[in-house]
Amino acid sequence: MILYLHGFRSSPLSHKATLMQEALRKRGYEERWRCPSLPASPRQALELANSIIAGAEADQGLVPERELVVVGSSLGGYYAGCLAWRWGCPAVLLNPVIHAARDLATQVGRHTLYHSDEVFVFLQAHVEELAAMAVPRPRDPRRYYLLAAKGDEVLDWREMAEWYAGAQGHILEGGDHGLSDFERWLPEVLDFALTPA
Repeated sequence: MILYLHGFRSSPLSHKATLMQEALRKRGYEERWRCPSLPASPRQALELANSIIAGAEADQGLVPERELVVVGSSLGGYYAGCLAWRWGCPAVLLNPVIHAARDLATQVGRHTLYHSDEVFVFLQAHVEELAAMAVPRPRDPRRYYLLAAKGDEVLDWREMAEWYAGAQGHILEGGDHGLSDFERWLPEVLDFALTPA
């Protein structure tokens, strides 16, 4: 199973998620794809992701260490790191948030989703939820794939590179937070996700 977790204010309609889903469909792996719409509450978002994994484990005999890859973009990358730590599975991190409670503290208030007019409120309690779910650095960074853009206008790529030192992937010259050139890296990301180390 490939579980994709979108970023803050994003949705399953994000550019990277739709590209990845279509590429998996073309390879005949669409049944492995999961990309839920995540609630504003980080605790609820992680509970949703954990329930998807636990459900597949119970109903389909999924072995998370070998048959699950979590993919996360931005805040979804923070969630993916938490899930990879808990389940012992590989992860793909796309410009991931590293210090979520610190970085998202500036986002308390009302927001609109990028792909709709839906409004949600991000609360101080949500910042506290992010702090409570923090996990240590990866046990085995070789089981992680990182794409970090030096041109990220939102997050510091150096924090990503330091936290995931030893991971597979690339530190990209230039680029942006949304990884607008993601299509270029998608074949390599899919190769990792479909045949993780």
